[in-house]
Amino acid sequence: MNLADVKTAARKAAFTRRKPLFENANAAQAGYLSEVLAGHRGVSVSGFMPIRTEIDPRPAMSEASAYGDVGVPVIQAAHTPLRFARWTPDANMVAGQFGASVPAELNYFEPEILIVPLLAFDRKGGRLGYGGGFYDRTLELLRAKRGTMAIGFAFAGQEVDQVALEPTDQPLDLIVTEAGVIEIG
Repeated sequence: MNLADVKTAARKAAFTRRKPLFENANAAQAGYLSEVLAGHRGVSVSGFMPIRTEIDPRPAMSEASAYGDVGVPVIQAAHTPLRFARWTPDANMVAGQFGASVPAELNYFEPEILIVPLLAFDRKGGRLGYGGGFYDRTLELLRAKRGTMAIGFAFAGQEVDQVALEPTDQPLDLIVTEAGVIEIG
């Protein structure tokens, strides 16, 4: 089985594993994420608008927006890095690509911290995403300019022993779940 097939099978299994975690989630799922972001007040952050069965970072994003710029990713086109549009809790949102909402008014900036959605993660900072490579391209670009932190945000039950990685996969610096914070390295 080649790496692409391994990742396809891993994605299918991860979606199946995440569904009951999402169904049993409670309103406090972003508590630890709020604590982590509180330690970086005033630093620009990008979160994400949850789709499908993703954990919801919006409560932590709302808190962070009181102290600095918070944004959400905007897909420009396939095989390109993401851009980030400023977001506030009361922003007028419209449908973007792949079902994720984006602000109706796109005011772009470059965040220093990215809260990254995922399907699976390991304790070495490995991340299994959806396969489009958007976050990997974006992190590579931003990290070439300056220090950029990638925080994986997921349910604790999305942890696996090892994520199959490719040379282009960008590592996470920290993982936050509803159960706690996992330091990498």
